[in-house]
Amino acid sequence: MAHVPELRPLPRAETAGGRPRRVGVEIEFGGLPESEVAKIVSTECGGSVEQGEEKGLVVKGSELGDVQIYLDTALLSKPGTRFEESLHDLARTVVPVEIVTSPILPEKIVELDRTLLTLQRQGATGTASGITAGFGVHFNPEIVSDELSDILPVLAMFAFCEDSLRRDMGLDLSRRMLPFVDPYPRTLLDGLAAGGLHGVGDLIDLYLERSASRNHGLDMLCVFAHLDKDRVAAKMDISSVSPRPTFHYRLPDCRIDEPDWSLALEWNRWVRIEDLAEDSGLLRELEREWKIHRASYRTMRGDWTRRVSERVGSFA
Repeated sequence: MAHVPELRPLPRAETAGGRPRRVGVEIEFGGLPESEVAKIVSTECGGSVEQGEEKGLVVKGSELGDVQIYLDTALLSKPGTRFEESLHDLARTVVPVEIVTSPILPEKIVELDRTLLTLQRQGATGTASGITAGFGVHFNPEIVSDELSDILPVLAMFAFCEDSLRRDMGLDLSRRMLPFVDPYPRTLLDGLAAGGLHGVGDLIDLYLERSASRNHGLDMLCVFAHLDKDRVAAKMDISSVSPRPTFHYRLPDCRIDEPDWSLALEWNRWVRIEDLAEDSGLLRELEREWKIHRASYRTMRGDWTRRVSERVGSFA
């Protein structure tokens, strides 16, 4: 983390209601126990360390609001016995510690990067530390509004650019092998390119028909459950889905122990997707190009990656 790029602002920094858009950040990494991570977060960002209600620790009243720190596994609650504590010790060898912020203003990501630098110096490890590590970073940027016109362009632009983005990011083998950030099915892109979506209900139905899984680089189930929980629940189990008015961008690796990596770098890549989505002419062009690509028997997946790169440039 020797060099941190300047943080890029969202093209639409406010919601349709005029409030600043916020973003929740989730960071997975290894190498340090929760207690040491919480102490570092408290030292860097202020606040007091308290026991979490259900699991882990919480840094209360920090400059980033309340920050949760816990082992990233649904199988472990707050340890109450010596046996349960031994399970936590074992889990620390195979699952990451996770930092989860409250929704913050995007400019606060700079403060998080400073905290990650301290964690790096204390021995935090990232995605490349092991073949089963697969540590990631998740951004949860608030949507501009519940309207189709504010949601569909971002989803479509990500979908058409995903292969190019994944290549330029150099997504770690451990993330690609584990079923957490699978690429969107080609059939979903077919549906997005075909158009004819007249409301968010149509978009939700298309997504559930062709891509009903949380395990994608851009997980739309959180926002879709927020928009129409009953519609989503009718098609799939949503017990593990948290309805909220945010995109759930979960593609980036956590490379906390690598030079020249930062949250700002990954955030800027997301902002670029939103920037591109503002260009309706570009989106229509990519829709047309996708149809041509799919209709040809002579094209391969890599051809589409190159075509998008030629049109929008690099995400590196």
